[in-house]
Amino acid sequence: MSTNVLICDDSNLARKQVFRSLPESLSTDVQLAKNGQEALDILRDKKIDILFLDLTMPVIDGLGVLQALKDDNIELAVFVISADVQPEMQSRVMDLGAKAFLRKPVQLDILNENLKTHGFL
Repeated sequence: MSTNVLICDDSNLARKQVFRSLPESLSTDVQLAKNGQEALDILRDKKIDILFLDLTMPVIDGLGVLQALKDDNIELAVFVISADVQPEMQSRVMDLGAKAFLRKPVQLDILNENLKTHGFL
């Protein structure tokens, strides 16, 4: 059974970097979104298991996506990947249901460690 993955970041470079960092077992069914609205449209239309989410994006930011997921009772594993590493921001995203907060650019060993911790490897 494949794991459905969504990578949401307004930077094409960042989306590619996350995609290239995925273990082979998770890189078979990957959707891409450039902003939070695109991500929510995909999430409301398709079953996604893992969302890699940037925070600073146009239209709807990462916090807006996390709040919408909570409001709509959409359950999936969200891994926030952001350069905004302030403790207050990390606390906010965890309070909104994220599984982990990863520093951008994502490091392969840390990504794999978090995927393993949450049962995806």
